Amino acid sequence: MWLKPDEILLKNAFKLWVTEDDNEYFVLQRRRGYGDGGGGLTGLLVGTLDTVLDSTSKVAPYRILHHTPDSQVYWSIACGVTKEEIVQHWEWLQQNIMRTLSVFDSSEDITSFVQGKIRGLIAEEGKTSLVLEEDPEKFREALLRFEKWFELPPMEKLVTYYSCSYWRGKVPCQGWLYLSTNFLCFYSYLLGAEVKLIISWDEIWRLEKTSNVILTESIHVLAHGEDHYFSMLMHLNETFVIMEQLADYSVKRLFDKESFQREPALSDPLQITKRGLEAHAKSEQFRTFFRLPKEENLLEVHESFLWVPFSHFNTLGKICLSENYLCFASQDGSQCHVIIPMREVINVEKSDASSRALTVCMRGKRALRFSEVRGYQLLANTIRSRCGISASPQHSASSEAIRGECQSLINHFEDNPEDVTLMVGQKDSSKAVSTEALMTVFHPQDVENLEPKMLKEKMKEQSWNIHFSEYGRGTSMFFTRKTRDLIVRGVPEALRGELWMLFSGAVNDMATHPGYYSDLVEQSLGTSTLATDEIERDLHRSLPEHPAFQSDTGISALRRVLTAYAYRNPKIGYCQAMNILTSVLLLYAKEEEAFWLLVAVCERMLPDYFNRRIIGALVDQAVFEDLIRENLPQLVEHMTDLSFFSSVSLSWFLTLFISVLPIESAVNVVDCFFYDGIKAILQLGLAVLDYNLGALISCQDDAEAVTILNKFFDSVTNKDSPLPSTVQQASVGNNDRASHLKVDISELIREAYEKYGNIRTEEVESSRKRNKLHVIQTLEDTTKQNVIRVVTQEVQFSASHLDSLYNLFKRQHFLCCYWTMKSPALLHHDPSLAYLEQYQLGFQQFSTLFSLLEPWAFCNSKSPLSLWVFRLIDENQDGLVNFKEFCFALDTLYSGSFTNKLKFLFKLHLPPAFTGSPLHLKEQRIIPVAEDSSHLSRLTAFDLPEDGVIKKSPERGRGKVDLQAYLKQWQNEILRKEETIKDLPRINQTQFIQFSKTLYNIFHGDPEEESLYRAVAHVTSLLLRMEEVGRRLQEPSSPSESTKSAGAAEEEEEEEPSAGEASTTPESSGCRSSHDAGADLTEMQWSFSFEQVLASLLNEPTIVRFFERPVDVHTKLGQARVAQLKLKANK
Repeated sequence: MWLKPDEILLKNAFKLWVTEDDNEYFVLQRRRGYGDGGGGLTGLLVGTLDTVLDSTSKVAPYRILHHTPDSQVYWSIACGVTKEEIVQHWEWLQQNIMRTLSVFDSSEDITSFVQGKIRGLIAEEGKTSLVLEEDPEKFREALLRFEKWFELPPMEKLVTYYSCSYWRGKVPCQGWLYLSTNFLCFYSYLLGAEVKLIISWDEIWRLEKTSNVILTESIHVLAHGEDHYFSMLMHLNETFVIMEQLADYSVKRLFDKESFQREPALSDPLQITKRGLEAHAKSEQFRTFFRLPKEENLLEVHESFLWVPFSHFNTLGKICLSENYLCFASQDGSQCHVIIPMREVINVEKSDASSRALTVCMRGKRALRFSEVRGYQLLANTIRSRCGISASPQHSASSEAIRGECQSLINHFEDNPEDVTLMVGQKDSSKAVSTEALMTVFHPQDVENLEPKMLKEKMKEQSWNIHFSEYGRGTSMFFTRKTRDLIVRGVPEALRGELWMLFSGAVNDMATHPGYYSDLVEQSLGTSTLATDEIERDLHRSLPEHPAFQSDTGISALRRVLTAYAYRNPKIGYCQAMNILTSVLLLYAKEEEAFWLLVAVCERMLPDYFNRRIIGALVDQAVFEDLIRENLPQLVEHMTDLSFFSSVSLSWFLTLFISVLPIESAVNVVDCFFYDGIKAILQLGLAVLDYNLGALISCQDDAEAVTILNKFFDSVTNKDSPLPSTVQQASVGNNDRASHLKVDISELIREAYEKYGNIRTEEVESSRKRNKLHVIQTLEDTTKQNVIRVVTQEVQFSASHLDSLYNLFKRQHFLCCYWTMKSPALLHHDPSLAYLEQYQLGFQQFSTLFSLLEPWAFCNSKSPLSLWVFRLIDENQDGLVNFKEFCFALDTLYSGSFTNKLKFLFKLHLPPAFTGSPLHLKEQRIIPVAEDSSHLSRLTAFDLPEDGVIKKSPERGRGKVDLQAYLKQWQNEILRKEETIKDLPRINQTQFIQFSKTLYNIFHGDPEEESLYRAVAHVTSLLLRMEEVGRRLQEPSSPSESTKSAGAAEEEEEEEPSAGEASTTPESSGCRSSHDAGADLTEMQWSFSFEQVLASLLNEPTIVRFFERPVDVHTKLGQARVAQLKLKANK
């Protein structure tokens, strides 16, 4: 590898380097302790020194130096892992550089020319892969060490590396931590003790920062049941963020099948960089905080002051700029932030150069003034370009009018800071399928009603109107502490839909997608899918006590919204609890608004909640358990197993307490949720447990605890609700209600914010990421245990061996997904299917893994035999093999009786495994076979993509699942009778010849190879004679046929003595007997039954001994585990 020319002093390196070759301008050296004569104490000391100091010499012990005769300075220009590699560089210098150097007059010119040439070579090599790295030279050296030490496939992309200590028990090993796209790797070498660690990100159970007495601060990684600790990191927080991002990236890509199409930095796993991951983390945090669409990415951040008119002072904060939004968040504790869509901006004015200020003017006579902005001119130009505003000095009359309006706004700000009426926004009106919220249709407010509850409702509205006049209304409203206070007190019925849209960010989604919902409704109505069937079943279960959903108006609107969303997002489709949530949204929002609110909830605010495995809800339950341990220690002491709260709280998270609280109280919870996100639900959950702490501690069992919580929820009321009794939900426990004190929802929410309001959103998001790994791995482990439970009843493998086999099988599935985004294997993984069908292998994946595990090394990945095995064990003929089918085949070869092993090999040479496959395929392609099967001209194979998949079975996605196909398959499995040897068809001439060749392949390389070959030749001769005798007994043959048959028999007798030569050339000697006999008996089309083959082979003790030889399963699995990655690397 060429290196950036680096000056070194040779006199300090005499004891560490040995000169191998030199000339007038270059020196080739070898590191002492490596190569010929290496090792010993010198090798140990030098190796340790190289590892600790991160020297390239550890993995590249050869180097080339450049020097000139009249200089004492040497320059390192190349290094090599092997002598062959460095010699290539040396020869290139001799042929291309040496002659050229003679034309230069001075040493300086020679050195300058050599350095320029080497830099040019490096630049040419690194044009593509290293251009994004911060320090390409150091990164190239680190990449060289990474590739040498860990021997991973060359496609694996190194992201970054850090010096750290890895703790083995109580002993730290100083070394280097390498983080790549798919693996976490560590290497250490101290005094001959080498420590090498490779963990794939998708196998990690827990990743967290920890500290204890010994390790002040460290990173804890849990994988395969083992704890790993990394400490003494110079930049621990930075390292942890990168590790967290890589683990999250792996989970989203491999388990969630996310393609990151909108994020170029992550769209290609071969081009992942540290910079790209950091940018992704910041964009994710930015979108979460401001509730922006997934398409938005954080582009620029500027520190500045923002003039806050309602407080009459400048607040310090940061301007965050994305593709379509300008956002500001304060950093001085005022909790003030504002979001400005670029579509609302009409001009940007640089008003005061001395204070580096700019004013953003918006529609509706609104303006924001930023000051002390570093690079304010560049920011102003960026905003103008994104808004399509011209910065040219020549303006039209309209632009002049806008400029004049903005200037008047600026002057007004400076002269009348107390006047805040300019911040008042204007409500947009938009068309929807149903233009009214259901609550206004079924419960219109009576303006003249002077009841106390209605008067209080009017007071709430007045408070919000005052708030709007001070802080603005609409998309650019200021969000402050006062806004949260008003939310906690309760949102008035008339403003609820508008505020939900604003706080969730759904207002921006709807504004940027005009007509989208109407088009979606037209496209989706009338479609028939599994999702639509489930929707129809649940329509009348959605708030059935509410009048709105006792009529066709409400039911139809609910049907349209749910069906449209299922059509928009088939990955989620429809999940139970979505109907309850959407019902409440429709009560207070127009139909189109309800749709966009549902989008915001499912895709941003509650990610991964509404799918088959409800991973998001399980993750938040784990977060909730952590918060219980932290905030309610008394409860933890009494109930050591907190899984009870997970089961109880699932409906709290899935329905935002709507399913457990009366509707008039639940909507107050939804108000808080849209403002504060999942944090509001967590706080309320803690408040509920805290309120019932005494009763929960005194209860004797889980059933009693459930009863306590149910009675509590029944007692929750909303004393300020203006809804009539016909709309309010009736309590489930009316009989016990009188004995239980009533709890007002507003008081409960206020208490939740007072006691647990210190929970930070950033901490919740971090806890979500940490717990997501554990939740997914727990689900994966449950799947594995269920699969093993099913398979272990029918095979002889032990549970530990099945566990190892499953890990190999699953890893093989993921190996082809690591280095590409569009791997067809990702389509095979569907958690919604039965356990056995969740991981399946296509032909290419199967052949690679089977070649590592089969006991006789007869079936390499390129052999047609692997295709025949694949066809044989693919029972449902869908082009995919599941774990059960895979285990059955291996169990037969490992632990089966001699008869079963022979039957397996016999069936390999019969349809559908061998030629003439009866698979009902619409299309087939022809592929050439290997040389050892040259007697077959062509071999049919699946017409598949690279992984070998024919079809998906049963059909998924937007189509219906064929449940009848599942039932029929299940019935066939139940009724399937045990296959006997008499059920097997006879093997014909071509198949028998191939069967003989397969036996020769199996015996090749065995210590008793010669005896085994001779036994096969003897059996072949015997079978042919038996067939000839049988023919003579059955029908009289003509003289010519008799002569021919006798000749064939004589040929077999002559071939038999020469079978000893088969040890060197089995194909040309032992197998020739059967081949020549086949040529003579072609016209007869002889065949054999399995009983004949079995009886003949049983007479050969050598063959019986070979097949009954036990296989060391543990060793075989260990070798496969080591070779699995290396095999991919060699490819």
